[in-house]
Amino acid sequence: MRTVPESHEKDNSALSDLFHRYLTGVLLTLLSEKGEDCAAEVVQALFRRQHHEKFIPGLHKLELAQEPHAVACAKYHYLSNHLGGVSVAFVAESEKKAWVRYLPPRWIFDGTALASIPTKVARAMLHGWHGHNGVSLENRRLGFVCTGQTMDGFPGLEGYYIEEDYELDPDQRVRFRFGEQCPPIDYELLPQLSAEEWPSERIAKASRKYSMEYVRNLLPVLSEVLGPLQAQGILYRAGRRIGMQFSVETQKTLGTSDPVSMLARLFRAQGDRITIAGAQIQQHGWQLMAGLEKECVPEWMDGLAGLWEGLIAVVDSRRRLVLGERMDLGDSSFAWDLRYVAEPKPF
Repeated sequence: MRTVPESHEKDNSALSDLFHRYLTGVLLTLLSEKGEDCAAEVVQALFRRQHHEKFIPGLHKLELAQEPHAVACAKYHYLSNHLGGVSVAFVAESEKKAWVRYLPPRWIFDGTALASIPTKVARAMLHGWHGHNGVSLENRRLGFVCTGQTMDGFPGLEGYYIEEDYELDPDQRVRFRFGEQCPPIDYELLPQLSAEEWPSERIAKASRKYSMEYVRNLLPVLSEVLGPLQAQGILYRAGRRIGMQFSVETQKTLGTSDPVSMLARLFRAQGDRITIAGAQIQQHGWQLMAGLEKECVPEWMDGLAGLWEGLIAVVDSRRRLVLGERMDLGDSSFAWDLRYVAEPKPF
């Protein structure tokens, strides 16, 4: 038995890209199988959960808590998304009005997926996060005004946080005014990451964490909205397709087509200790979902396993990934076995 060493930049990049595509794939599967209303409900719930987990702690971590609220919100979106590889810019028009712009290519609606995303689903993100900033800051006068969205033909998602002179009703926290336009942004004046403090390996780790957080919250949100059994089906089917579609790209990033090595390195990139014995992989931990044990149901891992199965199916269609021991069922680790498929015995 051998232990997989610490993950490196290639492993982090491969996992980040794969989880990114998985998130987009799940949203597209929701649209095709459950429809626009269900997809919008999931997106809103996902971003609200992300908001509650990240927003206020993030303001303090980024030293924005003492800034005027509108400016702090715009800066937060710029700084927090920048490390995830999302193209965002901001400009403060005043202490009570600050613009934020998400430029194409849009991160969450990856690649050509953008063409299939309805306006309602895109707006759900704003209702889930942007419209709730004022509530979390205990400032009922703070809201978000959207002035353009990519799927409506505008060159990016654009809008501004504004602190009004009156308290906003719940349906005023997100508003849409398409006649307004963001002032010019001098991109050279925007804060830049120090190359010394943020070498490429650290950026790759931050990008990996960014993608992991979306998947971490996606699993419980899908279970809440659809129920665990239906959530498992969506997660599994989307995962199989995305795993197969991006298997070759993942092999190139990792620099290997060995299925055991691929899976072990991707599991290790999630922060877990990994040991290998032949074609068996022991995953000692599940950092992706750590802290959510009281919410966890077996359908989470059953669904996510489709992603790993899809990856391996393209590498070697004669092998099948079997999950034996399971931490989510009380075992001390997850035991993955890459078995060769043989002809069925007479039944």
